[in-house]
Amino acid sequence: MTASTRHDVETALFRNYSLEITGKDIGQIEAARSEIPVGAPINIAFLGNETHAQRIEAAARIRKWGFEPVPIISSRRLRSVQDRDELLGGLISAARPTRFMLVGGDPSSPAGPYKDSLDLIAGGIIADHDIVHVGIAGYPEGHPRIDRRRLWEALEQKVELLKTCGCTVEITTQFGFDADAVIDWIVEVRARGIDVPIRIGVPGPADVKRLLRFAAQFGVASSAAIVGKYGFSLANLVSKVGPDRFMNRLQGGMTGRDLGAVLLHLYPFGGIAETVAWAARAAGRQITESEGGALGRAPYP
Repeated sequence: MTASTRHDVETALFRNYSLEITGKDIGQIEAARSEIPVGAPINIAFLGNETHAQRIEAAARIRKWGFEPVPIISSRRLRSVQDRDELLGGLISAARPTRFMLVGGDPSSPAGPYKDSLDLIAGGIIADHDIVHVGIAGYPEGHPRIDRRRLWEALEQKVELLKTCGCTVEITTQFGFDADAVIDWIVEVRARGIDVPIRIGVPGPADVKRLLRFAAQFGVASSAAIVGKYGFSLANLVSKVGPDRFMNRLQGGMTGRDLGAVLLHLYPFGGIAETVAWAARAAGRQITESEGGALGRAPYP
């Protein structure tokens, strides 16, 4: 295994990137589908204000349009084993997903028997539904309600258990604004012997107010110093910003290291069309340190 060049890092990150959508916003995928790479994995969020029927319909439409549906299963939102089986059965019948992402979810109290994704995995979901590929969550900047020691323990336990079940595993991270924290976290993942692919969560271009709203919702650090390094100011909430400075720093930090398979997962906070257009522009150019200051602002007034 050899250290990566800058070109290697750029190529790997943008090859087969994944996206995320909600049931109510599924029409955005149809509108932008000609610009999305064929077969791209598209995660389907598990929102508390959407129904299983909406999730199943979104998965079916994603499959119909030539992409790979990746249903997110929120352990703490499942009301029972029967609820779990009805959802999984409906998804498999309608869309034939080859992969699922298993997360804890954000309700303060579980709606049913599963307190977290480890519980869900241990509860037999893999064998009961013949699942062969599972995504799990990673938190480079920590979690607002879980201490770091427990996060690492849970990550290691889930990877080990899923491999024992015969699954391939992929980690998708929460989005953040601190590329240095992400790089340090990847290094630690590899140091712990976890060799599975990692998808780095990156927000697509969006206005600052929207980014900060999602950051508050998901417990993402957004101090003035951190967001300044990302490329925006807390004093200007109406401006729009892309993740170019973040990507420039991420790529620079990965260059010269062997960090295994690292790809991108794009959170389209500013919309699918704009996120996909940004990815196409970024994949088609060399992002260099000399460009870094301008790239975060260039497409936007």
